[in-house]
Amino acid sequence: MSDPRFDRRATRVLERLERLFAIGPAPHATRPGLSAAEDEAHRLLAGWMREAGLAITVDPVGNLVGTRAGRRPELPEVWLGSHLDTVPAGGRFDGALGVVAGLEAIAALDAAPHRGVALIAFREEEGARFGRSCLGSRALCGALGPGELDAADPEGTSVREALVGSIGAAEPPSAGWLPSPLPDCFLELHIEQGPVLARAGATVGVVSAIAGVHEYAVTFEGRRGHAGTTPMEGRSDALVAAATLVGRLQAEVAGWDGRGVATVGRLEVRPGAPNVIPEQVRLSVDCRAEDPADLAELDRLLAGLIAAAASVQGARGEAELTWDSPPVAMDERLRGVLDEAVAGAGLPLHQLPSGAGHDAAVLAGAGVPVAMLFARSLRDGISHTPEEETDRAAVADSVEVLTAALARLAGVA
Repeated sequence: MSDPRFDRRATRVLERLERLFAIGPAPHATRPGLSAAEDEAHRLLAGWMREAGLAITVDPVGNLVGTRAGRRPELPEVWLGSHLDTVPAGGRFDGALGVVAGLEAIAALDAAPHRGVALIAFREEEGARFGRSCLGSRALCGALGPGELDAADPEGTSVREALVGSIGAAEPPSAGWLPSPLPDCFLELHIEQGPVLARAGATVGVVSAIAGVHEYAVTFEGRRGHAGTTPMEGRSDALVAAATLVGRLQAEVAGWDGRGVATVGRLEVRPGAPNVIPEQVRLSVDCRAEDPADLAELDRLLAGLIAAAASVQGARGEAELTWDSPPVAMDERLRGVLDEAVAGAGLPLHQLPSGAGHDAAVLAGAGVPVAMLFARSLRDGISHTPEEETDRAAVADSVEVLTAALARLAGVA
């Protein structure tokens, strides 16, 4: 770190992250989207925004916006931010660092910006409550799916009902409310959620692209039978077919040299009795790649492996695409600004892709130029747990780099 002022700002960031971490039922950092806990976090942030002199607004889906006016109000604004919701028993830094550090970057500007600057805390980015991520940013961009407001959480509360309880409104405009002309750009600071920067000895990294995601619901249909009286030969065991797919998919993608990843995260076996041969297995497959061609190759690989795994047991296998998020390349101009800010802080330059999805990808899909900065994660990059960790040096360097980039983009004299 080259500027001691940002060490002091890092202290405030870390103190505020601790206050946010304490919000929600134990274990801490359980703040589902559109919940009372997320509402409380937004109220706390709104107070900090007012202390920093920002004008506060809440949009039709509950996104919290704090704005510092520019000297040229007719010019498109520079946006930055992230989210305050968490997965169940999440960590201190995921999402919240980008919001709290973004506030510090705005407060650190030495003079009134040429362009207005807006800090946004998006609602329900994780998707942990209602099953689809980036609700707040997708609503803003007019990208909600048909009937999505009727989707319900495990307790039966719909998105529409949660909106009424949280912000008193239930029907955000279906076309969104992005301004015209669009914002000049959007910057998102986030923890890496991986080990690359720590292993390289770097505190920050500039994101090259956000990986595309294809999620599938895969179903194998076999034939049930008695576990004791049905000979092994001639069985049609849906679970054996599913296990064959999992093993072969892991082995194949492990040889891709980092071009893509595939994960089976959920598996349901029916009828699920210890003495019955499984007749149906449903499982999720999450495929991710930075390059669109690699993502398409993953799709073809999965289809072939499903067919091969089903044939082993004389079963039937099929896949349904349930989530399609294309890869997003970061804006070259903005990446250059971040590169210069990193160099100006006397830090080594590291570029890396993001394997996780972010609100920045949604805004990019709507035509807003976007870029991302990663702060290093410790403990081998563990995230979505209270054990996630990002150190003071990485926080201070992130605020310094973000401030310099923001000053350049907003035109601070």
